Amino acid sequence: MEDFSPSGGRHIYVPLAERLDGAAARELVEALALQAASLDPGPHQNITDGCIRVPGSLYKSGGYQVLITPLSAAYDIMSRRNPAVAVDRLREALAPELSRLRELRARMAKPAATISGSAALMPVSAGVEAPLRRIARTGLYDTARYKSPSEARMAVLNHFSACRWTLDQVRAGIAGQFPGLAALYGSDAKQGRLLETEWAKAVAWTQKDTPPSAGRKNAFINDTSQTLTTGGGINKPSRAAIHQLVNDLENILYAVLDYRMMKLGRESVGLRFLFRSLLGYMRAKETDLLDVGCRTLATALGKHHATIARLLPRLVRVSDGIITKVADARRRSADVYLIQLPAHLQQLTRELSWRKGKIHGIRNVFRALGAPAALVYEAIERGRRSPTNSDIIRATGISRSAVENALAEMSALKMIHRDGRQWHVTATTNLGQLAVRLGVMDDVQAQIRLYRHQRAAWHAYLDRFLEQAITETALYDTERDEHWLPPDEDAARYVWEVA
Repeated sequence: MEDFSPSGGRHIYVPLAERLDGAAARELVEALALQAASLDPGPHQNITDGCIRVPGSLYKSGGYQVLITPLSAAYDIMSRRNPAVAVDRLREALAPELSRLRELRARMAKPAATISGSAALMPVSAGVEAPLRRIARTGLYDTARYKSPSEARMAVLNHFSACRWTLDQVRAGIAGQFPGLAALYGSDAKQGRLLETEWAKAVAWTQKDTPPSAGRKNAFINDTSQTLTTGGGINKPSRAAIHQLVNDLENILYAVLDYRMMKLGRESVGLRFLFRSLLGYMRAKETDLLDVGCRTLATALGKHHATIARLLPRLVRVSDGIITKVADARRRSADVYLIQLPAHLQQLTRELSWRKGKIHGIRNVFRALGAPAALVYEAIERGRRSPTNSDIIRATGISRSAVENALAEMSALKMIHRDGRQWHVTATTNLGQLAVRLGVMDDVQAQIRLYRHQRAAWHAYLDRFLEQAITETALYDTERDEHWLPPDEDAARYVWEVA
């Protein structure tokens, strides 16, 4: 049932068959507000002052609250109210938003602690939002920067394309939590006519491949660029050899290293995902020499860069010769690590078959759900057969209570489902869209911006000490005679006699 206010607002009435307390109603409305930006949760956020004008009420500036739904239909809606099962289905559909609300409340409930050093620079506020995401959500943009709605929406589309979104995800965002992007088009007809064309332009702009410049001898594009060699006796492994090596190392990880790192206490989960992240970068960069910086790894794992700097040497020691540090960090280059398969593990790799699927670090959705949930999901996703609870506990090395909590939470989010005693991954659930609904991407963007500023400050500091090349012509003064002419023989004889 719906009514209309003279100020332009609307009220939606959902009558319930059973009484719902104020706290539960507030939680549901706040979860809906996270999905619909134009919804005002204010009337449900307190008990004493949450009254609204019912249809027929006089408005303060003149006019009346008008019932839009026909009276007969409204009477039927009020007579046949929604049962408790419908409320449960609504709560199930809003599971990601409810989980996000609990996370926000937990952050606000934490006492403010005094943080010093570099850890104080890490943003933990959930209110941090990228400017382009705010434009997509509200439709409001800076007119000094964007002269028209066309430029503003192209900037938003370029941002989504750079984040590796697809056109279907953009359409789902327009229909969901980014209604401002739809407002920038002005009408549905204009959106339908221009969206695909403008998205193709955004993809072509942000994902184009830049050809290498002629005569370049190095590749210092960022902290993780690999230096180009000049040839000689270096035999670089082929792409097929690198992928085969990564497959073998994955088998070693699941068969040996995971069980060895389970015994290392609290840092064991961090070490296991750090090794997975290195294998992922190794496959992506197609090389066995990795110079990935701590901040890059911290962004991939959702951790602080100081934690990564502490875990890397520990991982080298427990990797059984797989990871070896071959060069220290210098200027803009990070530490260089060689990843190889030791001779004493080669026979084991021949006896194990490769696993299907792709290895990951911490995917964005598990920043909200936690690393134990990521291990449980990986055990279901990459298991050789659909696992039971006992299989997951043995494969992950996590306690039964932690595994059961992770399974219950992921099942509520429809990431997994149970068939008898066995667990399966729900293929229709998009983890990227789920991460957006959980509000994780704001924290990811904030961490990327922070590290970008820190790198820029470090590079500016290094540039102060660049040695200027001094040429021979720079040392010569054309106004000064710097050549000495020897005296003639008579003058030399006179000088000698005088002496």
